[in-house]
Amino acid sequence: MNAQQTRAVEEIVPEWIKPQWPAPACIRAYVTTRAGSVNLPPYDGFNTADHVGDELNVVMNNRHILQQYFGWTGQPCWLNQVHGTDVDERLLGVTAESLSRPRPGKTPKIDADACVSNVLNTPCAIHTADCLPVFFTNEKGSRVALAHAGWRGLLQGVLENTLACFEPGEFVYAWLGPAISQEHFEVGEEVFQQFVSRDVVDERAFAAVGNGKYLCDLYDIARRRLESVGRCAVYGGEYCTFSDPRFFSYRQEPVTGRLLSLIWIDSSQ
Repeated sequence: MNAQQTRAVEEIVPEWIKPQWPAPACIRAYVTTRAGSVNLPPYDGFNTADHVGDELNVVMNNRHILQQYFGWTGQPCWLNQVHGTDVDERLLGVTAESLSRPRPGKTPKIDADACVSNVLNTPCAIHTADCLPVFFTNEKGSRVALAHAGWRGLLQGVLENTLACFEPGEFVYAWLGPAISQEHFEVGEEVFQQFVSRDVVDERAFAAVGNGKYLCDLYDIARRRLESVGRCAVYGGEYCTFSDPRFFSYRQEPVTGRLLSLIWIDSSQ
């Protein structure tokens, strides 16, 4: 971090988006935007991802700013996201106090693409830059979850695996966070055929544009997957990370930062 960045740290005011959904009052959920940071290009924006080549001390400072602002008592369990279907359950059945203790060195990550928690003041965290972050809470606000859903995860069932972490028959609210829109997400015939072989594909989810290419609607696929379970009300799905300059987009800039999605149960409510 250079001198100019150091001076600017005190002026950082991150901005975020809040889900529009009927979650219980105790549920806090946010998606960061690019606003409010001293990260240098090509990571300029409020980047908290430590796997994209950004300066580690700037990344950790951004994480610290969020923790100070929101007052978490437990630290997030950061994931090594691999476009799979595994759910991290480290935040089930533990205490916030145990998670707030200092951890030597870099926090170990596990390979997973979703996280579930019933711990107060301790967020689930997911990084994205075109893939779809999906937020979950039960009606009681006693359990939350967050999933990273690209086309591979959607195909293989990451959303279904995440829903399975809630009690059988329990009604769940879901919110679809910022992702790349269908207009800008072109995929090949091989992706389309993989969905055809597993799903009854809705024509709206894959719009043919010729030469074996399709425009893929992650929002539509996710919504259909969740609604098919029958105990989930789905909200959101109105953003586009590719066209909206507030967001990081991997397709727009292959070397870039990541948006951070967070959800936790707030003990003050």
